[in-house]
Amino acid sequence: MSTKAEHYDVIRKPVITEKSTMASEANAVVFEVAIDANKPQIKEAVESLFGVKVKAVNTTITKGKVKRFRGQIGRRNNVKKAYVTLEEGNTIDVSTGL
Repeated sequence: MSTKAEHYDVIRKPVITEKSTMASEANAVVFEVAIDANKPQIKEAVESLFGVKVKAVNTTITKGKVKRFRGQIGRRNNVKKAYVTLEEGNTIDVSTGL
């Protein structure tokens, strides 16, 4: 029922930070996802796009910071991250293409 284009709307991009690299040692991958995406949608999108089995999905919403640009006060957007734990033997290499 859902198409590949819809899966790309759910998963925006991989998050490559020191913390996400530590999570990859525990067979987890971190993605920035759409703010309105829920855990079953994220699980389905990762399984269909990367061809892996997902064990668990944990999500967190980071509130946008208030920043200044040329003296004007602005606010960054809220960001939702998904920590996707994979089943044993499944891997996703997010560093390819860099």
